[in-house]
Amino acid sequence: MSRGPMPCTSYARRILYREGHPMYDQSKLAELIRFSRVDAGATVIDVYPGDGDWTRLFSDVVGPEGRVYSFVPAEVAHFKNDPVGLMRTLAKEPGRENVEVVSADLVAMPQATRPADVLWLHLFYHDLHTALMQAKGATAAEFNRAVYERLKSGGYYVIVDHATAVGVGMSNAQSLHRIDPASVREEVEAAGFVLDAESTVLANKNDPHSGKVFDPSIKGKTDRFAYRFVKP
Repeated sequence: MSRGPMPCTSYARRILYREGHPMYDQSKLAELIRFSRVDAGATVIDVYPGDGDWTRLFSDVVGPEGRVYSFVPAEVAHFKNDPVGLMRTLAKEPGRENVEVVSADLVAMPQATRPADVLWLHLFYHDLHTALMQAKGATAAEFNRAVYERLKSGGYYVIVDHATAVGVGMSNAQSLHRIDPASVREEVEAAGFVLDAESTVLANKNDPHSGKVFDPSIKGKTDRFAYRFVKP
Protein backbone atom coordinates (compact mmCIF):
# COMPACT_ATOMS: atom_id res chain seq x y z
CA MET A 1 0.00 0.00 0.00
CA SER A 2 1.24 3.49 -0.79
CA ARG A 3 0.40 6.33 1.49
CA GLY A 4 -1.63 9.07 -0.12
CA PRO A 5 -2.57 12.51 1.18
CA MET A 6 -4.69 12.71 4.28
CA PRO A 7 -8.32 12.84 3.21
CA CYS A 8 -10.26 15.99 4.05
CA THR A 9 -13.95 15.10 4.07
CA SER A 10 -16.97 16.34 5.97
CA TYR A 11 -16.71 13.22 8.11
CA ALA A 12 -13.35 14.36 9.45
CA ARG A 13 -15.08 17.40 10.90
CA ARG A 14 -18.13 15.79 12.42
CA ILE A 15 -18.59 14.23 15.85
CA LEU A 16 -18.22 10.45 15.72
CA TYR A 17 -20.49 8.37 17.88
CA ARG A 18 -19.83 4.90 19.15
CA GLU A 19 -20.06 3.21 22.51
CA GLY A 20 -19.80 5.91 25.16
CA HIS A 21 -20.45 8.59 22.49
CA PRO A 22 -16.85 9.69 22.02
CA MET A 23 -16.35 13.18 20.68
CA TYR A 24 -13.26 13.25 18.49
CA ASP A 25 -12.15 16.62 17.24
CA GLN A 26 -10.63 16.95 13.80
CA SER A 27 -7.01 16.67 14.93
CA LYS A 28 -7.64 13.48 16.92
CA LEU A 29 -9.65 11.98 14.09
CA ALA A 30 -6.89 12.73 11.59
CA GLU A 31 -4.33 11.16 13.93
CA LEU A 32 -6.41 8.00 14.30
CA ILE A 33 -6.77 7.64 10.54
CA ARG A 34 -3.02 8.08 10.14
CA PHE A 35 -2.37 5.64 12.97
CA SER A 36 -4.61 3.01 11.35
CA ARG A 37 -2.37 2.84 8.26
CA VAL A 38 -5.44 2.68 6.02
CA ASP A 39 -4.42 3.84 2.54
CA ALA A 40 -5.85 4.25 -0.94
CA GLY A 41 -6.53 0.85 -2.48
CA ALA A 42 -6.46 -0.99 0.85
CA THR A 43 -8.86 -3.68 2.03
CA VAL A 44 -10.21 -2.90 5.50
CA ILE A 45 -12.45 -4.88 7.85
CA ASP A 46 -14.42 -2.64 10.24
CA VAL A 47 -15.68 -4.98 12.96
CA TYR A 48 -18.95 -4.06 14.70
CA PRO A 49 -19.35 -0.77 12.79
CA GLY A 50 -22.13 0.73 14.93
CA ASP A 51 -23.66 3.63 13.02
CA GLY A 52 -21.04 3.26 10.30
CA ASP A 53 -18.97 6.39 10.86
CA TRP A 54 -15.66 4.54 10.55
CA THR A 55 -16.91 2.55 7.59
CA ARG A 56 -17.70 5.84 5.82
CA LEU A 57 -14.33 7.32 6.69
CA PHE A 58 -12.41 4.28 5.48
CA SER A 59 -14.56 4.14 2.35
CA ASP A 60 -13.40 7.68 1.55
CA VAL A 61 -9.76 6.82 2.25
CA VAL A 62 -9.45 3.57 0.29
CA GLY A 63 -11.25 4.99 -2.73
CA PRO A 64 -12.69 3.08 -5.71
CA GLU A 65 -9.78 0.64 -5.86
CA GLY A 66 -10.17 -0.35 -2.21
CA ARG A 67 -12.70 -2.35 -0.26
CA VAL A 68 -14.28 -1.90 3.18
CA TYR A 69 -16.01 -4.83 4.83
CA SER A 70 -18.57 -3.52 7.29
CA PHE A 71 -18.64 -6.61 9.48
CA VAL A 72 -21.62 -6.99 11.82
CA PRO A 73 -21.13 -9.91 14.22
CA ALA A 74 -24.07 -12.31 14.18
CA GLU A 75 -23.96 -12.10 17.97
CA VAL A 76 -25.41 -8.56 17.78
CA ALA A 77 -27.37 -8.73 14.50
CA HIS A 78 -30.63 -9.17 16.42
CA PHE A 79 -30.33 -5.82 18.24
CA LYS A 80 -33.38 -3.57 17.95
CA ASN A 81 -31.53 -0.90 15.97
CA ASP A 82 -31.03 -3.46 13.15
CA PRO A 83 -27.24 -3.19 12.75
CA VAL A 84 -27.22 -5.11 9.47
CA GLY A 85 -30.01 -3.01 7.98
CA LEU A 86 -28.22 0.19 8.97
CA MET A 87 -25.06 -0.89 7.16
CA ARG A 88 -26.96 -2.03 4.08
CA THR A 89 -28.55 1.40 3.89
CA LEU A 90 -25.11 2.98 4.25
CA ALA A 91 -23.73 0.82 1.44
CA LYS A 92 -26.39 2.25 -0.89
CA GLU A 93 -25.22 5.82 -0.35
CA PRO A 94 -23.65 7.49 -3.40
CA GLY A 95 -19.98 6.64 -3.68
CA ARG A 96 -20.15 3.66 -1.33
CA GLU A 97 -19.72 1.01 -4.00
CA ASN A 98 -16.52 -0.06 -2.22
CA VAL A 99 -18.45 -1.04 0.94
CA GLU A 100 -19.58 -4.63 1.43
CA VAL A 101 -21.82 -5.52 4.37
CA VAL A 102 -21.12 -8.88 5.97
CA SER A 103 -22.70 -10.58 8.97
CA ALA A 104 -21.47 -13.85 10.47
CA ASP A 105 -20.36 -15.29 13.77
CA LEU A 106 -17.24 -13.49 14.96
CA VAL A 107 -15.09 -16.61 14.70
CA ALA A 108 -16.37 -17.15 11.13
CA MET A 109 -15.02 -13.78 9.99
CA PRO A 110 -12.16 -15.28 7.93
CA GLN A 111 -14.64 -17.27 5.82
CA ALA A 112 -16.91 -14.24 5.28
CA THR A 113 -14.25 -11.77 4.10
CA ARG A 114 -11.22 -11.63 1.83
CA PRO A 115 -7.62 -11.12 2.96
CA ALA A 116 -7.27 -7.64 4.43
CA ASP A 117 -4.59 -5.01 4.94
CA VAL A 118 -6.15 -3.60 8.12
CA LEU A 119 -8.65 -4.85 10.67
CA TRP A 120 -10.14 -2.05 12.77
CA LEU A 121 -11.64 -2.67 16.21
CA HIS A 122 -13.03 0.48 17.82
CA LEU A 123 -14.29 0.27 21.41
CA PHE A 124 -15.13 -3.40 20.98
CA TYR A 125 -12.25 -5.58 22.16
CA HIS A 126 -13.54 -5.62 25.74
CA ASP A 127 -16.77 -7.19 24.46
CA LEU A 128 -14.80 -10.31 23.62
CA HIS A 129 -14.75 -10.88 27.37
CA THR A 130 -18.52 -10.65 27.81
CA ALA A 131 -21.10 -13.44 27.91
CA LEU A 132 -22.93 -12.13 24.84
CA MET A 133 -19.93 -12.47 22.53
CA GLN A 134 -18.66 -15.71 24.01
CA ALA A 135 -22.03 -17.44 23.68
CA LYS A 136 -21.06 -18.75 20.23
CA GLY A 137 -17.44 -19.43 21.09
CA ALA A 138 -16.00 -16.02 20.26
CA THR A 139 -13.40 -15.88 22.99
CA ALA A 140 -10.65 -13.31 22.64
CA ALA A 141 -8.15 -16.06 21.85
CA GLU A 142 -10.36 -17.52 19.08
CA PHE A 143 -11.07 -14.10 17.58
CA ASN A 144 -7.43 -13.04 17.61
CA ARG A 145 -6.53 -16.23 15.77
CA ALA A 146 -9.27 -15.46 13.25
CA VAL A 147 -7.86 -11.97 12.72
CA TYR A 148 -4.37 -13.40 12.23
CA GLU A 149 -5.71 -15.81 9.62
CA ARG A 150 -7.56 -13.10 7.72
CA LEU A 151 -4.86 -10.40 7.60
CA LYS A 152 -2.23 -10.39 4.88
CA SER A 153 1.41 -10.71 5.85
CA GLY A 154 2.42 -7.24 7.03
CA GLY A 155 -1.23 -6.36 7.73
CA TYR A 156 -2.31 -4.28 10.72
CA TYR A 157 -4.65 -5.13 13.60
CA VAL A 158 -5.70 -1.81 15.20
CA ILE A 159 -7.48 -1.73 18.56
CA VAL A 160 -8.93 1.32 20.35
CA ASP A 161 -10.69 0.76 23.66
CA HIS A 162 -11.60 2.13 27.09
CA ALA A 163 -8.81 1.64 29.65
CA THR A 164 -9.37 0.30 33.12
CA ALA A 165 -7.05 0.53 36.11
CA VAL A 166 -3.58 -0.98 35.71
CA GLY A 167 -3.44 -4.58 36.83
CA VAL A 168 -7.20 -5.15 36.75
CA GLY A 169 -7.01 -7.28 33.63
CA MET A 170 -10.31 -8.38 32.13
CA SER A 171 -12.40 -8.26 35.29
CA ASN A 172 -14.20 -5.00 34.39
CA ALA A 173 -15.00 -5.86 30.78
CA GLN A 174 -18.56 -6.96 31.51
CA SER A 175 -19.44 -4.51 34.27
CA LEU A 176 -17.66 -1.29 33.22
CA HIS A 177 -16.93 -1.95 29.51
CA ARG A 178 -13.26 -1.31 30.24
CA ILE A 179 -10.14 -3.42 29.81
CA ASP A 180 -6.49 -3.34 30.87
CA PRO A 181 -4.29 -2.39 27.89
CA ALA A 182 -1.48 -4.67 29.09
CA SER A 183 -3.81 -7.65 29.08
CA VAL A 184 -4.98 -6.83 25.56
CA ARG A 185 -1.40 -6.70 24.35
CA GLU A 186 -0.61 -10.02 26.00
CA GLU A 187 -3.59 -11.73 24.36
CA VAL A 188 -2.97 -10.32 20.89
CA GLU A 189 0.73 -11.12 20.95
CA ALA A 190 -0.13 -14.68 21.99
CA ALA A 191 -1.86 -15.04 18.62
CA GLY A 192 1.39 -14.23 16.81
CA PHE A 193 1.09 -10.47 16.33
CA VAL A 194 3.86 -7.99 17.08
CA LEU A 195 3.16 -4.58 18.62
CA ASP A 196 3.99 -2.01 15.94
CA ALA A 197 2.93 1.24 17.64
CA GLU A 198 0.72 2.75 20.32
CA SER A 199 -0.93 6.14 20.53
CA THR A 200 -1.94 8.30 23.48
CA VAL A 201 -4.06 10.67 21.39
CA LEU A 202 -7.18 9.60 23.32
CA ALA A 203 -5.58 9.36 26.76
CA ASN A 204 -7.24 11.11 29.70
CA LYS A 205 -5.22 11.09 32.91
CA ASN A 206 -8.21 12.51 34.82
CA ASP A 207 -10.33 9.41 34.23
CA PRO A 208 -10.54 7.54 37.57
CA HIS A 209 -11.15 4.26 35.66
CA SER A 210 -13.76 3.28 38.23
CA GLY A 211 -17.00 4.13 36.45
CA LYS A 212 -18.96 2.56 33.63
CA VAL A 213 -18.21 4.24 30.29
CA PHE A 214 -21.86 5.30 29.97
CA ASP A 215 -21.81 7.24 33.26
CA PRO A 216 -22.60 10.92 32.49
CA SER A 217 -19.57 12.04 34.51
CA ILE A 218 -17.14 10.35 32.09
CA LYS A 219 -19.17 9.50 28.99
CA GLY A 220 -17.26 10.56 25.89
CA LYS A 221 -14.15 11.39 27.94
CA THR A 222 -12.83 8.00 29.02
CA ASP A 223 -9.14 7.25 29.03
CA ARG A 224 -8.57 5.28 25.81
CA PHE A 225 -5.61 3.43 24.42
CA ALA A 226 -4.77 2.66 20.80
CA TYR A 227 -2.56 -0.25 19.75
CA ARG A 228 -1.41 -1.13 16.25
CA PHE A 229 -0.19 -4.70 15.84
CA VAL A 230 1.38 -6.17 12.71
CA LYS A 231 1.23 -9.69 11.32
CA PRO A 232 4.85 -10.69 10.58
